This record gives sequence, C-alpha cells and structure tokens, in this order.
Amino acid sequence: MGAIKRRWVRWILRSLLAVAVLVAACGGWVIYQHGYELRQEQVTITGGEQPLKGVLAWPTTGMGPYGLVVFVHGDDPIDATHDEFYLPLWEAFAQAGYASLSWNKPGVGGAAGNWLDQSMADRAAEAVAAITWAKGRPGLDPTRIGLWGASQAGWVMPKVAARLPELRFVIALSPAINWQQQGRYYLMAKLRDEHASPDRVRAELARQERMLALLRARVSYEQYKAAVGDTEMTAERWTFISKNYTSDAAQDLAAMRVPVLLLLAGHDRNVDVADTEAGYRGHLRAPGLLQVRHYPGASHAMIRKEIHDSESKMFLLAVAAPRSLFPDGFLDDQRRYLEQVS
Repeated sequence: MGAIKRRWVRWILRSLLAVAVLVAACGGWVIYQHGYELRQEQVTITGGEQPLKGVLAWPTTGMGPYGLVVFVHGDDPIDATHDEFYLPLWEAFAQAGYASLSWNKPGVGGAAGNWLDQSMADRAAEAVAAITWAKGRPGLDPTRIGLWGASQAGWVMPKVAARLPELRFVIALSPAINWQQQGRYYLMAKLRDEHASPDRVRAELARQERMLALLRARVSYEQYKAAVGDTEMTAERWTFISKNYTSDAAQDLAAMRVPVLLLLAGHDRNVDVADTEAGYRGHLRAPGLLQVRHYPGASHAMIRKEIHDSESKMFLLAVAAPRSLFPDGFLDDQRRYLEQVS
C-alpha cells in the first residue's frame, strides 16, 4: 500500500506541475499578444467646448515628426481605447509612421459632459478642436493628419473633412449616409434574423413611421412614451435621436476633397453597404479620391463573422489573440494605405 500511495502522490505532483507549466505558458502567450509596439500617453485635449480625456499612442520606432490618425467613435459610450479594441489598429498605424489620437466620449470614464447631448455637428466641432490641439504638439507633423471613424462617425467625418480640406485622408469603416434609411435597413435586417411574420413586419414599420412623425412634431419624451408605449427608449436617448435623426452625409460628401479609404463588411446588418458604396462613389468622383475595400467574411464591427456570432469565441480570441478578431488583410490594408498617402 505504501508504494502505491507514493506512486499516486508522484502522479498528482507531476500532473500539478504540468498544469502549472501550461498555465504559465498560456499566461506568457496572453501577455505577448497584448504587448503592442506603442507608447501610450494620457493627454487632455483643450480648445473645444470642454476638455477631453484622451490617449496619444506613439510609434516606438522611426524618427518623428509622425503623422497622426484622429479617431472618431461610433455609437454607444466608448472610451479612448474602445476597451482596447483600437490597440491593434494603433499598432498597424505606428508601423506606417503614424501616431493615433483618441478620447473618451463626454460622460465616459470620468470625462465631463454627456455624449447623448451631442449632435453630429457638435461631434464634428469636437474633432476639429482635437486636430487644432494636435497641430501644436511637438513630434507630430501637422501636414499629415487624417481621420479614422466607424459607423456613426460617417455623419461626423465628412463635416470635418469639408471644413478642413488640408486633411491628408479619411478612413471610413461601415459608415451610413442617411440616418432614417439606415434605421429602416437595420430594422428589416433584425426582423429577418428573427424570422418575423408579415404581420409583425408591418406593425414594426408602422411603429417606426409613427416615431418619425413624433420626431418631426418635436414632441417631448413623455409625449412620445404615451403615444408609442416604448419601454426601452430612455429620455437621454430620445434627446440624442431628436438632435440627429435628420442626419445625411450626402451634402458633406459632395463638398469633400479629401482622399477616402472606404472599408465595407460582407455581413453588415446595421448599414446597407451597397447604398453606402454607391453614395461615396457618386460624390467622390475625382480620380484617386476614393479607394474601397470589401471584407466578405466580416460583421459591421469588422470582426470575423464566425467570431462575432459566438460570445465565447469572441471572449477567448480577444484575450488570446486580439489581432485575429479582424478579417484577413484588414490591418495590413490600412497600414499600406497610410504608407501610400504619406
């Protein structure tokens, strides 16, 4: 019995040692995957309506002054790093000789204000103020500044680019053009995903039209709730929609003279990418002004669809290999584009 017990103890110890080695190896791999070739500087961006809490991510190689990519967020309360989602992008841009500037939306991460109080014009003024601030920063090249933005940023960046034609580029990820058309497209895509009956589709479309009629009538939030019975809409969100539901990027796109890289996903249920591409091609007709890249296997957020559809896969990959969240070529295409415009 004594020999058997000793063998059993040795087996347990060897197993525990193997587990410890495996855990250490996994931990080392995770640390390696999250070790980005960047130097992040916490900054306060001044000159706008209110100070902005931001991050300036610098390349760790090469000689400055560096170009600069100014980030314009999409919808939702987003902090400067977008919960580290931006870091692989910043690293790719650093490899092209560009720093990246991003900030907490107002009211996020201790920042002053409330992003739901902003119109798209307010957000454009915010970005212009950030660019003006950046032009005075040592180590940055004021002649090589451009914008990167996703989704809702599609109503912000054309305003900024029309106002600042000296910008070197705009990188637009999954932007929409018309707010109301985008809302209808999203609703129909959602109903298709849920296999909604024809009766439900008609009811939901009628409800959306009723909401637009109330927006046009400029009713209060309380009046809206009484008329529609919406239990999910908050007062703050109603204010935000009231300020922005007429947004349409067409006029600003027509005024743009800044080169654009348009990135479109093949599985985008939020934005009608065919309508977006047609609109950008129709307004940006000058030779060399527009380049378009398609990613057939990607979702609206430009994450591989098979990953986006699984919360467990999304979590595991975000921890173990965050650069692999994106479709093939996504990071390299943008890096090469920045090298080209430089």
